[in-house]
Amino acid sequence: MATPDSPAPGTGPARLPAASGPTSDGADERVGGVAIASDTGDTAADRLFPEGDAASGRSECKKRRGGNRTPASTTQRALALLVRREHSARELTRKLVARGLDPDEVRESVDRLADAGWQDDTRFAESLVRSRAASGYGPIHVRAELGTHGLDSAAVDAAMGSFDGDWTEQARDLARRRCGPPRDDLAWRRKVADLLARRGFPGDVIRTVSRFDPDDVF
Repeated sequence: MATPDSPAPGTGPARLPAASGPTSDGADERVGGVAIASDTGDTAADRLFPEGDAASGRSECKKRRGGNRTPASTTQRALALLVRREHSARELTRKLVARGLDPDEVRESVDRLADAGWQDDTRFAESLVRSRAASGYGPIHVRAELGTHGLDSAAVDAAMGSFDGDWTEQARDLARRRCGPPRDDLAWRRKVADLLARRGFPGDVIRTVSRFDPDDVF
């Protein structure tokens, strides 16, 4: 899987990495770009979902006769969240523990999914940057949010560097949508500057877009 949007909000569900089937000669199987030994003939689902049959990995629960359902495993519930959008390992763990699942089982399941390529912090971070930029947030806000997901400074820098847009143009577009076309009056300039500051744009971008500098009022 390349770098699907996560969203984080509004970018649609993530596509799961394709898993190639086991080969007849016992060659390695690849899941999300990760090679997994397949000399026993097990499928990726067998290894991801050791709690039950492989088919159980394709849905969160399976109907039994009489209308009862088998409870979804921790790994299945984690995968169900990843189907909707990308999650960081920290966010995925927090959500599952908040739903009453055993913390040790949660960590084991998240690690298993990460090893197989279903969960990826790098993919999540790049997706979050694109999503937040499209929603009108600046680099200061985005960088701070990435930090809340337990990513180190190198990972945050790499994610920010993956954004191929122009933060100044993003700010101009936001100003036009929220404050109308550019005007020369001080009230408009201050309104734009305040908006961009709250959205996490740096001072040089704010001055370029709003043509407002706090020194103008003194």
